[in-house]
Amino acid sequence: MIKHLVISALGDDKPGIVKSISKQILDAGGNIADSRMSVLGDEFALIMLVDGAEDAIKKIKSMLPEMEESLSLTIISKETAISAKTVQRVPYVVEVVAMDNPGIVHEVTEFLTDHNINVEELATSSYRAAHTGAAMFSMEMSISIPGDVNISSIKSALLAFCDERNLDVSLSAL
Repeated sequence: MIKHLVISALGDDKPGIVKSISKQILDAGGNIADSRMSVLGDEFALIMLVDGAEDAIKKIKSMLPEMEESLSLTIISKETAISAKTVQRVPYVVEVVAMDNPGIVHEVTEFLTDHNINVEELATSSYRAAHTGAAMFSMEMSISIPGDVNISSIKSALLAFCDERNLDVSLSAL
């Protein structure tokens, strides 16, 4: 029976972290099924879904304290299951660009939650506009819209919502 383990790690960025973690998972008989890794400031951040036989997952879990120590990371893990989605959902991508202001992520995700739309992935970044140097913000989300929701009405409502907040938004099918 295949088991699943979510691993999250955070610590000072340095070369070789990914190589070391992936090698130890492979050597234990595990497989990295899904992952996100990023350098944020001077910190390395990772979240991954590992799968494998029950023995492999047990071995990986037992190795985590040693990995934490040797790589100077804070690591947490949790066993999980892959759920069978009972509600048909349609995948879309939402992109938002605006002048950087606090609360954009909260306001947009609140809108989506109020419309029973699930955020599957979210990535944000801040940067300076090329010609003006203005502080800018961009956000990209993968979302899943319930199959019984009228996409046209969601698009219209999201555009109106973002226009009120001076956010440039696009919604497109995956």
